[in-house]
Amino acid sequence: MLTINKLIPRGQGLAAALLKRAPEVVLDWDTRQKSRFDARDSQERVLAVFLPRGSTVRGGDVLVAEDGSFLRVVAAEQALLEVRACAEHGSPFDLMRAAYHLGNRHVQLELQKDRLLLEPDHVLADMLRQMHLEVAEVKAAFEPEAGAYGGEGQGHQHGHGHAHAAPKPIGIKIAAAPHVHGPGCKH
Repeated sequence: MLTINKLIPRGQGLAAALLKRAPEVVLDWDTRQKSRFDARDSQERVLAVFLPRGSTVRGGDVLVAEDGSFLRVVAAEQALLEVRACAEHGSPFDLMRAAYHLGNRHVQLELQKDRLLLEPDHVLADMLRQMHLEVAEVKAAFEPEAGAYGGEGQGHQHGHGHAHAAPKPIGIKIAAAPHVHGPGCKH
């Protein structure tokens, strides 16, 4: 059994050649949101994963085993509901409204520019259809938003700067240290 106790988000800082050679471990969302689980990798090795409590594993992350070997995480395809605005008379606002109502119900939700993805629930599907949205069953990888305080959201990568300095009192000039994007940045 191979013990794993470290995660490198999106394999940041690792050479592409290393990642290409690394075995894969395919995990569904239910497993990836746990900090302790067992799995098998693409080489049929049994894995015992012990990450810090509260850890979430995302597709594209890299797990590091105690022996120093790497494993690429692949988000498994799973049954999901795909929600789209009505092609005939809908608008992007309809999806925003649906996301609001689903958020009020604390539903884990993957947001995309033209669709929402959520785990199957016939009650929610009926509610969304009553809102004149198109709801279909699909198989896809699921990467729901982490939440406002949950660290990185699904695919949150960008190049624009952020103002992280504390508010400055009037009349006093304080030079803020520049923000550097890198491992542990939490962006």
